[in-house]
Amino acid sequence: MSCYNSLQFPLQENYVFQGRLVTEDATFVTLREKVYSASPGFTELTQAVRPTSAPTVRERDEAEQRTVEWIRTQTSPTKSAATFHPTAPERDHQEISTTDSELRVNCTSDYGEKKLPQAIIIGVKKGGTRALLEALRVHPDVRAVGNEPHFFDRNYEKGLDWYRDLMPSTLEGQITMEKTPSYFVTNHAPKRIHSMAKDIKLIIVVRNPVTRAISDYTQTLSKKPEIPTFEVLAFKNRTLGLIDASWSALRIGIYALHLESWMQYFPLSQMHFVSGERLIVDPAGEMAKVQDFLGLKRIVTDKHFYFNKTKGFPCLKKPEDSSTPRCLGKSKGRTHPKIDPDVIRRLHKFYKPFNMMFYQMTGQNFEWELEEDSISRSSQD
Repeated sequence: MSCYNSLQFPLQENYVFQGRLVTEDATFVTLREKVYSASPGFTELTQAVRPTSAPTVRERDEAEQRTVEWIRTQTSPTKSAATFHPTAPERDHQEISTTDSELRVNCTSDYGEKKLPQAIIIGVKKGGTRALLEALRVHPDVRAVGNEPHFFDRNYEKGLDWYRDLMPSTLEGQITMEKTPSYFVTNHAPKRIHSMAKDIKLIIVVRNPVTRAISDYTQTLSKKPEIPTFEVLAFKNRTLGLIDASWSALRIGIYALHLESWMQYFPLSQMHFVSGERLIVDPAGEMAKVQDFLGLKRIVTDKHFYFNKTKGFPCLKKPEDSSTPRCLGKSKGRTHPKIDPDVIRRLHKFYKPFNMMFYQMTGQNFEWELEEDSISRSSQD
């Protein structure tokens, strides 16, 4: 039996990066050098809306030192913090999942024990992380926090006790999980997570970076209708083919660049890559792989899913005690704006060398180039 607390989900915020312009013919090494030289320390995320000022380098070092000391002094991985009363993470907006009332059961806050997560979904934004987490929640041996904690990128100075107190209580044999997609593109996240748990399991949901960028833009457009068009934001000079890789919607999709940072701390055996495309067309197949990776029995199977034609992605079939199926909220499955096919072709060409590098690094072929070929053929008809 699993107990679920409030499942109010925050809307994803845009990630702001510092980078330089590159042409479509840029190589992986060249872009990497430009990216790192463009901003000392390569600070990927700047939170302009954050109520407090960003911590200084000294404060970050002190926070990391306290984390190390905390881990060393713990007498038990489940040591309680009875006198600690953290506040919930600050959120500008909240997104309510339709699964909220269905996953809530009557249980007390001290049911089981609160533990630091043994697995984290670290990325990527608009890749399908919410869909994956909701499907994992069906498994009785998975307990996951609903809100994205943003501990390793925004709240690290609050300490591991604060982080652990956000987690749901678990029984013996259950896995504690959380998801914060921005971790994948946060420079300090790999080191900080490694300091907490060297053997933690990491899950990364990826999709075609061009489609992901358009989805990212669509989400921002729904909040800020006044922003420029996708074509304007994607190119510094469209005539010359200068792509603005500093735009976060494009930068997030350079997966190989971000993966390099994680491979400095974790072996591939502790990472699992989920195809966002296959999660839509074959959710049960992808879930089988995820459950195997987490060491779980294959309980979530094809009988748990049905395809929602309106939303364009799978939903979880309704439980026996519920009158409605469990689908993601209204913010998911938005209709994408029409993008000039020439722009899409240019972006596919831009991403291709990075995709090839990513395939080589992960040992998986996600076949994103097939979409590019399909666009090319349709333009010739």
